[in-house]
Amino acid sequence: MSTTMANISAGQVKELREKTGAPMMDCKQALTEAKGDLENAIVLLRKKGVSVAAKKATRVTSEGSVASYIHAGGKIGVLVEVNCESDFVARTDDFKELVHDIAMHIAASDPKYVRKEDVTPEAFEREKDIYRAQAASTGKPPAVVEKIVAGKMEKFYEEVCLLEQPFIKDQTVNISQLIAAKIGKLGENIAVRRFARFKVGDVNATVAFVTAKPDEGGDASAPVAK
Repeated sequence: MSTTMANISAGQVKELREKTGAPMMDCKQALTEAKGDLENAIVLLRKKGVSVAAKKATRVTSEGSVASYIHAGGKIGVLVEVNCESDFVARTDDFKELVHDIAMHIAASDPKYVRKEDVTPEAFEREKDIYRAQAASTGKPPAVVEKIVAGKMEKFYEEVCLLEQPFIKDQTVNISQLIAAKIGKLGENIAVRRFARFKVGDVNATVAFVTAKPDEGGDASAPVAK
C-alpha cells in the first residue's frame, strides 16, 4: 500500500517536529516521501534546509542579536553575533535558541574561525606542509600523498572552523546544517558574523570574524582569529 499524507499519524508528525523543529506540513511531506520512515524523513528535511539556505545565502543580513554564554563556573566566556534579515525574526524564540546553542557550542568546542574561507593563507599553508611531510615520510607515491593531504585538510577545517564542526548537542549535524535547518523554518538568511571566546588564564583569546569583500556588506579589514 502506498504511503499518503492520510496514512501519516499525528504522532509521527509530532515526533518528527520535536526532533527537527520543522513546520508541520514539511514534516508530513517528508514522512510521506520517506514512506513513514522517521530517520529518512529527518535526512530529507535537512536536505531541504540546506537547499533553502543556499537560495537565500546572498540575501543581506543586517539584523540579528549578540548573545553571551558563560561556562565552567565563570572560567570560559563567549560573545557571538548572529545575523538575520529582520528584527521580527531576531526576536523569535527559534532564533534566540539558535544563537544560544551556537554560543554554547563555541564555549565547548573552541573554534578558531567562522568559515573555511576565513582561515588565513599562513595557517592553511602551515597545516598543509605539516600533513604533506607526515604523508611523504611513509614513502607513498606523490599522488597518494596529495590525496592524504586533502583528506587531512578537510579534517583540519572540521576541527577549527565553527560552521564545519559537529554540533555538540547532535553530532550527526554540523553548525552549518544546524543554521540551514533554521533558515528553512524561519524563511530568512541567517549567518554568524563574529565571535570571541575567553578562558581564564589563557592570554590567547580567540576573536574570529567573517572576512568579506566591501561590496558583500562585510568588513574586509576586520581581523580574523588569533
